[in-house]
Amino acid sequence: MPYDYSAVGPGSVTGAADEAIDRCRTLAAQAAGVSGPRTFANTMAPLEEAGRLLAIAYGKGPFLGQVSPDEETRRAARQAEERLGKWSLEMISRRDLFRAVSEYAATEEAAGLEGERARVLEHARRDFRMAGHELSDEDREEVRRKRSRLVEIGVAFAANLAEYDDALQVTASDLEGLPSDYVDRLAAGDSPGSYRITMDYPDVIPFMENSPRRDLREALSFKFGNRARESNTPLLEEALRLRAEIADRFGAPSWAHHAMREKMAARPEAVEEFYGSLLGPLTEAGRRERKKMEALLADQGHNPPVSPWDRAWCHTRQLKREYGVDPLQAAAYFPLQAVVEGLFEITQTVFGLRYRILPGAPVWHPEVRAWEMTDAADGRLLAHFYMDLHPRSGKFGHAAVFPLIPCARDRDGVRRRPACAIVANFTRPSPDRPSLLLHDEVVTLFHEFGHVLHMSLAETDYARFASANTEPDFVEAPSQIMENWCWEPSVLGSFARHYQTGRPIPGELVERLAAVKNLNAGLHNLRQIMLGQIDLDLHAAPPPADCVDLLRRRASTSLLPFQEGTFFLASFGHLLGGYDAGYYGYLWSQVFGHDMFSRFAAEGVLSAKVGMEYRRKVLEPGGSRDADLMLRDFLGRPPGQEAFLRNLGLRGEQGD
Repeated sequence: MPYDYSAVGPGSVTGAADEAIDRCRTLAAQAAGVSGPRTFANTMAPLEEAGRLLAIAYGKGPFLGQVSPDEETRRAARQAEERLGKWSLEMISRRDLFRAVSEYAATEEAAGLEGERARVLEHARRDFRMAGHELSDEDREEVRRKRSRLVEIGVAFAANLAEYDDALQVTASDLEGLPSDYVDRLAAGDSPGSYRITMDYPDVIPFMENSPRRDLREALSFKFGNRARESNTPLLEEALRLRAEIADRFGAPSWAHHAMREKMAARPEAVEEFYGSLLGPLTEAGRRERKKMEALLADQGHNPPVSPWDRAWCHTRQLKREYGVDPLQAAAYFPLQAVVEGLFEITQTVFGLRYRILPGAPVWHPEVRAWEMTDAADGRLLAHFYMDLHPRSGKFGHAAVFPLIPCARDRDGVRRRPACAIVANFTRPSPDRPSLLLHDEVVTLFHEFGHVLHMSLAETDYARFASANTEPDFVEAPSQIMENWCWEPSVLGSFARHYQTGRPIPGELVERLAAVKNLNAGLHNLRQIMLGQIDLDLHAAPPPADCVDLLRRRASTSLLPFQEGTFFLASFGHLLGGYDAGYYGYLWSQVFGHDMFSRFAAEGVLSAKVGMEYRRKVLEPGGSRDADLMLRDFLGRPPGQEAFLRNLGLRGEQGD
């Protein structure tokens, strides 16, 4: 049965962490204190069980720091996250555990290991190396202290961002050109008749896309680009310094060189080469796109340059003028419930699944829904997952999927089924209308559900390989592939229904939506490259003395000027959330996502045959096999860039 989240509070959150640490302490003592011959069962198994228990404790404790409506519970959850993070660090830093694993690795049994067990030993030894056990005692202790401080910084950075509260105060006249339903759902401002445009995405995005007031778009962009700046800037600067110092202890040229040892790219130079292969054609396309945007601004009496606060508005104007697509009107055909039902129908058909809502399941907020995922062929339980899809105070502010229970066997050999939660911030329903999604938000929902599938369909024996525990720069591929279904006319037409009339979305609108897939793709992907370059600049060399100057210089990649006075790095959660020296993975993994979808494109976008092969060969192994091997197995060839480049509009269709 799902965990009772309705009863959580500061005490239960703290208790879950205490219990996990106590049990892990016992397991660590068992592994370290073996008196006879070392075996997998008495050395590796206790340590792997400890990892499984810590992962489960995260779902009962620290996760609540992202979603609990109670401030005290969120505070306790963040304290628990810090304690669990430090305990994990302490375990991997212990010399007695390092010796235990090293002694086992030298046995005849270890030499004969195969499959997941062999990989467990390999990865455990790698973890101990990365913890500094091949360094001097002094250097190892210094690495431990600095990593412990990084745990504290990461928790504090996320908390500051989640709790940050700011808004642009506007009057009714300032909202001219915005739809009435958008205005109606805005919170009241500080003065009579005024409104607050908060930093929540459902407030910010429609305004930036539709407001004709360039001055107010600039003001909102300024506020959004300075979220948590005062509190998070010193934390980021300290984290960059600590990472560089840790890398230096290992003799690595930079943190990026050190961290990428565990990634597919392996070295920063490979990422620079990847970006270099794209920059030429993307920049050429981006310049053409920028010129068209300049013409749109000129129509409104504005002079160049196109600025960051103009891009979304210009893009929306082009959708309306050139393609006859009004994103807000199109949203009427994407009520959230219908999109979820369509998503479920597609994934049931393609991947052999069934879903059942669990009415009355104990959840952390009344808006949350719990689901059961089963196998269509034999009815066996595969996973539970939760959907928490609307913004509220103190909640995680973007979209992500959080693991709650890993797929793994317990010490009795029973494979425990996983659980996860998709957390997003879509417009909440009102008394007279449901939550309506922009098509971009439909893409976001499909993307995140790719992570749900990855976390739910694993068939691994050990938690360290469960679901998304793959190479960090492959982890986005199973979510990137899901986006492709959002651009297929036959797929969109199967579930998009007008929220009032129930009529299917007009075929011509579907065709127009599909036609805009690559509109301004040059500028969009240049921005992605810019963000990846900034991440590498921060981590592939000594930390820059002036981060603002770095932002100003790298803005040239995006072809748009830097907004002076802003510092978006203070709210760039990826830098402290596990994507440090790894943000390139979003674009990098698109290569694999689109390459994998090329099989569906060739053999049928809803092909159950291809879908089941993808499920068996990519999703179920989780991290128990190298990503490159899984890709080759599924594709029947080495992965390539052709499908990716076609998706960006940089190559013709096959056969052209």
